[in-house]
Amino acid sequence: MNDRELLRYSRHILLDALGIEGQERILASRVLLVGAGGLGSPAAIYLASAGVGTLTLADGDTVDASNLQRQILHTEARLGQLKALSGQIALAAVNPETRVLPITERLSGTALEEQVAKADLVLDCSDNFATRHAINRACVQHGKPLVSGAAVRFDGQVSVFDLACPASPCYHCLFPEGEDAEEMRCAVTGVFAPLTGIVGCLQASEALKLMAGIGEPLVGRLLLVDALTQTWRTLKFRKDPQCPVCRSSGLTQAFGKIAT
Repeated sequence: MNDRELLRYSRHILLDALGIEGQERILASRVLLVGAGGLGSPAAIYLASAGVGTLTLADGDTVDASNLQRQILHTEARLGQLKALSGQIALAAVNPETRVLPITERLSGTALEEQVAKADLVLDCSDNFATRHAINRACVQHGKPLVSGAAVRFDGQVSVFDLACPASPCYHCLFPEGEDAEEMRCAVTGVFAPLTGIVGCLQASEALKLMAGIGEPLVGRLLLVDALTQTWRTLKFRKDPQCPVCRSSGLTQAFGKIAT
C-alpha cells in the first residue's frame, strides 16, 4: 500500500484482527454483486469505501422514482438510467480507486457462470428465487463463497454459503428449489427503507470478513431481523446430504433443515 492508502484505510489497519495483511487482501479482491437495488446499494457503497479492488455490479433494470425511497446508490438526477451505470457513477465518487465494472443486463446462463468464475466471492442482492438459485448453482460449480441477503416488509435475513468449509450447506439446502414457497417482492408487498440498509450492510460485513480471512462467517446460520420490533434471531441449519446441487461438494453432515 502507498501512503495515501495507508491513511485512507488506517482505521481498518488499526484493527488487530484485520491489519495491513487483511486490508491488502481486500484491495486485491474481485467481487461480483448481483442487484444494484435496496440491498446492493449499501453493500456496494461499503465494499467500495473499504477498498475492494474490483467490483462487478450487475443489474439490468433502470432507475425508477419508486426506487429512491431505499436504493441509495441512485438519485433523482439519474432517473431512467441503467442502475449498473448509475451505481458506477455513485461508487466512483465514494472511492475512485475501486474499479467498478457495470453489467447492464440480467445475468443468467453462461454469462452468469463466467462472472462467478472470475470473482473471488459473490453477493446475491437479487429479489427473486429463480435468480438466487441460479447464482447458488454457479457458486457451487465454481467453488465461490456466496453472501445471500433478502428483505421484504419489515423482515430481513442474511446467510453465507462457502463450500470451502466441507460442512457448509448451499442455498438449496436451506430453500430447496421447487418447494411451495410464497415469493414476496417489495414491488408488491412493500419494504421498510432502513431494513434494506441493515441487510445490505450485513452482507458487506460478511463479504469483507471473508476477503480479509477474519472472524466467523454466517456459514450454517441464518440471521433474521425484524425491524418492526427490532429483534434478532439466529437459526442453525445443516448440509443436506441428498442436495442435488452440492452433495458431491465436500463431506456431508447429519441433515436437519432448521435446528434451533
